[in-house]
Amino acid sequence: MADRVASDDEFAAAEALIDAWLERQLADNPTVAALDRGEPGEFRWYLRLRGEEKEVFTIWWTLGQRTLHYETYMMPAPEENQAEVYELLLRRNAKVFGAAFNIGDEDAVYLAGQLALGQLDEGELDRILGTLWEWVERTFRPAMRLGYASRFVG
Repeated sequence: MADRVASDDEFAAAEALIDAWLERQLADNPTVAALDRGEPGEFRWYLRLRGEEKEVFTIWWTLGQRTLHYETYMMPAPEENQAEVYELLLRRNAKVFGAAFNIGDEDAVYLAGQLALGQLDEGELDRILGTLWEWVERTFRPAMRLGYASRFVG
């Protein structure tokens, strides 16, 4: 359950699982460009990915006492056609499993979600990575073309 605080052993096991899984991704997954770990005691990882539509992006993984939070920055605040951009994102939210597009600081667009620690396993980490990669790739170009339409002339 997401409302139950993980025991010290459960938390340590979750941290070890994430560490090992991310290291394997770095070694075996050609879309993974780099992996960094946050400051000691921060329980945060940064996984830099290569994309096709969006050249590179980073997923931040943050381990908390109850959940694993994950997010990626997709684009800056749209300069034009804001209503159309937000409509596109809201419609896509209906299809994204385990994450949602949202507006963050400075009205930038993020894709984020969280998972209860009790559900954490390698299959879920694979699903999260695949979901974020797929939906950034599917959404980045259409959202940018709407949000910065005058820059895409011709």
